[in-house]
Amino acid sequence: MKLFTNHPASVNETYTEHAGFAFGFGLRMIAGGLACCLHGLFPFLFERTGSRIIISLHQHLAANRRPTTTTDTAAPARAA
Repeated sequence: MKLFTNHPASVNETYTEHAGFAFGFGLRMIAGGLACCLHGLFPFLFERTGSRIIISLHQHLAANRRPTTTTDTAAPARAA
């Protein structure tokens, strides 16, 4: 059971909260990726969508995701 709860607890979330955050984050990443692919084919579409999504996701992580303890200084503070 700890495999499912250790990491969410390290970012002050329950398993359910963490799952919701990760799914939402992943879906936004997929949307941004699709927008970038379409922009590659049609440069007049989604000119800033990918960049805007990346910036928004980064800001959300930086503002809301703080680990409870820092045990590995080489790893990023938080990844979805």
